[in-house]
Amino acid sequence: MEIHLIGVPMDLGAGRRGVDMGPSAIRIAGVTEKLQRLGHTVVDEGDIVIKPPEQQKIRNDRLRYLTEIVRACTFLSIKIEKILEGLGFPLVVGGDHSIAIGTIAGISAYCASRGKRPGVLWIDAHGDMNTDTTTPSGNIHGMPLAVSLGLGAIELTSVGGDRRKVDPQDVVLIAIRDLDDGERDNIRKLGVNIFTMEEIDKYGMAVVMEKALRKLSKVDFLHVSFDLDAVDPSVAPGVGTPVKGGLDYREAHLIMETLFEHGNVNSLEVVEVNPILDDRNQSAEFASELVLSFFGKRIF
Repeated sequence: MEIHLIGVPMDLGAGRRGVDMGPSAIRIAGVTEKLQRLGHTVVDEGDIVIKPPEQQKIRNDRLRYLTEIVRACTFLSIKIEKILEGLGFPLVVGGDHSIAIGTIAGISAYCASRGKRPGVLWIDAHGDMNTDTTTPSGNIHGMPLAVSLGLGAIELTSVGGDRRKVDPQDVVLIAIRDLDDGERDNIRKLGVNIFTMEEIDKYGMAVVMEKALRKLSKVDFLHVSFDLDAVDPSVAPGVGTPVKGGLDYREAHLIMETLFEHGNVNSLEVVEVNPILDDRNQSAEFASELVLSFFGKRIF
């Protein structure tokens, strides 16, 4: 497989600094070399250039750093579409989760041009289903899934084309354990499929993954967006917004191993690695190991 690694050192969408160093930390963890040892070809596309917050002004406290996030996500969208047109596999590393606006927009544009039906598996502690009217913080990394489903500010929903990027029935959320009231309302209103940590505790990850993939069985193109804060902070402390009670080490790997066995996955995104909050690059190392499980690494 020809994997195209794209770094998006974005921290403008987050509430604290540091996740802009995530792409570098994952590279330092040796993800490229490890993927090559599995037999894959890796093309490192470098990093998308992001203007730091010191060079910008916040013009809207409910959409912080909107202009630069739109610019970067538009550029990412175009890049994703071109990689897919060349039959490459996009591996996007962030950066905060606002970058998913661009990733999914590029996927949607590619699918629209070929009559394909996109789907998204969203692995996260949070729903990322806020809009500018529901956000408690104004941080856009809490909005990307809502934006991709057509909710929120027109500047964001029109990235990559003024259309809904994916249908709610073709989205599944896994490992959710922290939702704002507005997010909960939006999820219910749209009928998005959701598996909380409570359901994982009750039924086990294998059963939840089977149910999730069954709900996504009609899509032609499956994108996986993995926010490392889905994992418990005891396993991955260096994340943008840590929340206790997350996935354990083996549950996270089982998700990725199951996706490899499933085979019908066309792009991957790993976000919210924050080296400032990490311990000796532990979280980036873990993120790189998850990527390897996704691309076929096995115990035996």
